[in-house]
Amino acid sequence: VLPKPDPLLPEEMQVSRFDAICGWVAKWFNVLPLDLAVTQLKTGGLPERAASITFDDGYADNYHVALPVLQRHDLTATFFVATGFLDGGRMWNDSIAETIRRCLAPALDLSTIGLGCHNLTSIEDRRAAIAVLIDNIKYLPGEQRVIATEKMAHLAQVQLPCGLMMTSNEVKAMRKAGMQIGAHTMSHPILAQLTDEHARKEIQGSRNVLETLLGERVGLFAYPNGKRGEDYTARSVALVRNLGFDAAVSTEWGASDMKSDPFQLRRFTPWDLSRLRFGARMLSNLRNVK
Repeated sequence: VLPKPDPLLPEEMQVSRFDAICGWVAKWFNVLPLDLAVTQLKTGGLPERAASITFDDGYADNYHVALPVLQRHDLTATFFVATGFLDGGRMWNDSIAETIRRCLAPALDLSTIGLGCHNLTSIEDRRAAIAVLIDNIKYLPGEQRVIATEKMAHLAQVQLPCGLMMTSNEVKAMRKAGMQIGAHTMSHPILAQLTDEHARKEIQGSRNVLETLLGERVGLFAYPNGKRGEDYTARSVALVRNLGFDAAVSTEWGASDMKSDPFQLRRFTPWDLSRLRFGARMLSNLRNVK
């Protein structure tokens, strides 16, 4: 949740829009902590219009911007943290966006690393460059993604920021404030591309870090990217279940009921700008229950 609109990333959630959405959600839904919602979903005890709020990755603005808004509306949320980026780390997609943002040249030639040449003379050109580069890099193995983004920043002659993600102390403060913390792997890999052993290390390693940090059990997990069959597979689901998690969430749009797999709970990303469209979208989720 950005503190103000970002012309380079206009679709990203920003604080005034988030505040409005929280107001709608607080009025329309019975918002529950995700662990309680999962328990009640399994037993058929959910109240009408039940909903849970979640965030992925562990951005610093979750603590500095989103948390005060949630508290003002008396709402709770679950924050899924990719632990490898805590305390100064940076996600690969942000490296791309910040490289393009900070590049002073009118064009960026990345042909030496197989990523083409990109015109940067306008804000629209820069948005297009970010979208193309993310698409080209997204499904590379994790180490190759990091190498590619580092080379990109070097060619652009930019210094990348290191304060985009939460610190360990901010995660602890989130929990102390009544928010829930869930695991989201260490390095945010595409689980479908990993061996079972590598995936296990990513998932369990993330949980271990969080449990040590918070001094309590962590029972919730979110699949990175979260598209079933593309980003995670049935083997990923079995692994999360066998590791003893209580539930896991995907990014498949829709709602869940008692028949739903608690390890593939659906979520909705609230990009609609108006109250009417947002409400209509939420209602449409009820027609997509699996």
